[in-house]
Amino acid sequence: MTPAHLVLRHGTADAHEMVDAAFGRFDLGRAEDYRHFLLAQARVLLPLEARLATALHLPFRPRGHLLASDLASLDAVVPEPLTVEGLDGEEALLGALYVLEGSRLGGGMLARRVGPDLPRAFLGATHLRGEWRTLLAALDAAGETEAAQAAMVSGARFVFNLYAEAAGRPLAIA
Repeated sequence: MTPAHLVLRHGTADAHEMVDAAFGRFDLGRAEDYRHFLLAQARVLLPLEARLATALHLPFRPRGHLLASDLASLDAVVPEPLTVEGLDGEEALLGALYVLEGSRLGGGMLARRVGPDLPRAFLGATHLRGEWRTLLAALDAAGETEAAQAAMVSGARFVFNLYAEAAGRPLAIA
């Protein structure tokens, strides 16, 4: 059987690409664009981290406090969150965590594009050594059946759709 993390990568590639394009319209070197980028991130990340903290039995390092701090530095108010209701079940939550932690990988690269006078605590909060590999191993261990893998992909796609909506470009894919 294909490892769950590879099923997730392939099963969400189109959604990942669309979300990257939706967020790619923000010029992170410009304060106003960067503020909008962080506000869109906050609409998903904050409620998702809260949901994962109460429902997932796998540790993760939240970044919401760093995002809120960066927003405060830009005189931005934390926005109204999108709803994460409907994201249920351990495997779907693991798929959601895959997207959340994958965004941490991308954040490290995006931090280099942030203007020199802008805060970057959120994007700079990259993985600790071995953290990503540990997550992939946990996903593979939990995704030993096709049903579990399908639920993971569904949860991941749900989160990608939230990010697309937050960026102002809802996906036409489910």
